[in-house]
Amino acid sequence: MTALSAAQRPPQTAPARTILPIAVSGTGIHLPDTVVTNEQLARTLDTSDEWIVTRTGIRERRRLASELAVSDMCTAAARSALSDAAVEAADLDAVIIATYTYDQPLPSTALIVKEQLGAHRALPLDITQAACANGLQAILIAAHLLQGRARTILVVAADCASRITDPHDRTTGVFFGDAAGAIVVTRGRTPGAGLLSWDFGSQLSYDVEIRAGGSRLPTSDRTVADRDHYLRMDGRAVWSTATTRLPHSIRTAADRAGLALTDIDHYFLHQANLNILTAAMADLGIPMHRAPITLDTLGNTGSAGVFTALHQAHSHHRIAPGDTYLLSAIGAGFQWGTLCFRHD
Repeated sequence: MTALSAAQRPPQTAPARTILPIAVSGTGIHLPDTVVTNEQLARTLDTSDEWIVTRTGIRERRRLASELAVSDMCTAAARSALSDAAVEAADLDAVIIATYTYDQPLPSTALIVKEQLGAHRALPLDITQAACANGLQAILIAAHLLQGRARTILVVAADCASRITDPHDRTTGVFFGDAAGAIVVTRGRTPGAGLLSWDFGSQLSYDVEIRAGGSRLPTSDRTVADRDHYLRMDGRAVWSTATTRLPHSIRTAADRAGLALTDIDHYFLHQANLNILTAAMADLGIPMHRAPITLDTLGNTGSAGVFTALHQAHSHHRIAPGDTYLLSAIGAGFQWGTLCFRHD
């Protein structure tokens, strides 16, 4: 058989973009009652309100009561989201919990929340070690489960960093707050709406870590004395990685969705540090008013941060059918990701 010349071959067409037809049908959050201001932190740490606000944009954060655990925050946020979506817990096909501050290593926090909700037939799944990017990985998994037999999935992102930050460490002590955010994800109804694209990446780094408590460095009197169970963070490495990876991931996801950055109506970004968000949005050339901020009153709430920003917009009816929006975050590891949606 004679091979066709280039001129004789039929023209190649670009592959059709695959849209996962899913809808965010409800959102909810839970914020602990206790508020900790910068002035309160300055009483025990070598810091000040001016120092914290200038470097982070954070003015206050929440703290979970000592008698409660992450599963309690998850359950409260979940009930709010289920009510918003008019969905019964018994109808859930899966409960996915995204947290690196789980109740305990075993049993599963997702299983605890499932039982507390009464979601008896749901598959419990835990996403744990992407830290602040856990929630986005959980949503991506939910979106793919909905392409099979699943019809309704609960995704909850929650972190209680107050339990794993050294109270004597200014570097981590001023940043973090406790919170939970939840969404109910269902099969989409509107053609062309849903998850348009995504981008995820990773690069191994120990610049953010909890050294002890695993198989490499099991818990011992020495690890406790050395404070190795507390979170350690290289702030400069986080800044450099976040301000590089987030804009690149956002551009990649937008391009895969066939959208210009200016076409995207809302940017729900990781609520880590106002300066990081400002730098990322400036890099993208997008005005800050398109990126809602919750970190000023909540602090860095880990994987819950993106969910709190999404809930704020959703609960105030700022997202209209047909609007496009991005969720983007970076977590320890480093692991990062972006999801691009058209609202159903």
